[in-house]
Amino acid sequence: MRRIVSTSPGARRRGASRAVAGALTAAGALLVSALQTGPAGAVGTSGAAAATGSRPVSSPSAAADFWTAERMREATPLDLLSAGTKASARRSGKAADTASPSVRRGPERTVRPTLPGTGAAAHAPKSFPQAGGPWTGGGAVTNTAGRVFFTYQGRTASCSGNAVTSANKSTVITAGHCVKLNGAWHTDWVFVPGYHDGQAPYGKWAASKTLSTPQWTASEDINYDVGAAVVAPVGGQRLTDAVGGQGLAFNTGYNKPMYAFGYPAAAPYDGSKLIYCSGNTIKDPLFSKDHGMSCNMTGGSSGGPWFTQFDEATGAGLQSSVNSFGYTFLPNTMFGPYFGDDAENLYNEAQSS
Repeated sequence: MRRIVSTSPGARRRGASRAVAGALTAAGALLVSALQTGPAGAVGTSGAAAATGSRPVSSPSAAADFWTAERMREATPLDLLSAGTKASARRSGKAADTASPSVRRGPERTVRPTLPGTGAAAHAPKSFPQAGGPWTGGGAVTNTAGRVFFTYQGRTASCSGNAVTSANKSTVITAGHCVKLNGAWHTDWVFVPGYHDGQAPYGKWAASKTLSTPQWTASEDINYDVGAAVVAPVGGQRLTDAVGGQGLAFNTGYNKPMYAFGYPAAAPYDGSKLIYCSGNTIKDPLFSKDHGMSCNMTGGSSGGPWFTQFDEATGAGLQSSVNSFGYTFLPNTMFGPYFGDDAENLYNEAQSS
């Protein structure tokens, strides 16, 4: 999750893009300053011809071996950068003068969950709304959601992610900044479904390829902060054969009841367990085209799934967003990107890899 500082009302009237100088925090262990429509340059195109960015990984087995239980426990969110630094100015860049276009929206599409062998759910908490607390309901989400670990700027860091139904049975959906940030792709990238207390009950699934939307790849546009990974088999088994896959939903509109999950690792959380929020979402009235929800998850939760049509009894739903960012002047509120055509294209490319 990223935190964005406020700008004056006059600045907001001059355009949302002027807010680029504000500070962002990245919840997926990536805390950075500066609201952006594109921190690494001009806003990326949302046209159909735009190419999804990707990075092949040379040695998935080496990445899995790198992440010992101790390293997983010690992986922490990066420090919040101060607004007004040279780094935040570079992230602001050309995008300060360019407003992001509306997220492309086509026909609604849903993909149903595939959840073999997940077992019966425990008694669900039936808490709606919920501003943040441990998920004790059991069910499929405890297997499909997990922590993401990677190396960023020479340091170990963490995000969250989710296994989804896919043709290759090997696709993880996360946030764009959980695969690439400040122009560089993360390394040593692994997904640990069902993580708890340093344990990897279903194994460590190393990425053979990481991807993000063309807009995030080109300019790190916050409206398109969606990433994906294709993970290598573990012990000859593919990911969703082992843990199941949640469904997905694209172009389903705003103002929906939704559930968000993740592994926040910054205080008051420690990354040891799955946390959730739930509530009726809103469309961001400020600087992005994202969904918003009351939620107190912190650093480490970025990339965790948001679900529509979530069933507490089974822990299954349709993934429709990811934890992405928050505003510093609007505490305990999380925002997640709208899953439109470009998120759907990213999913299609990942599942066909």
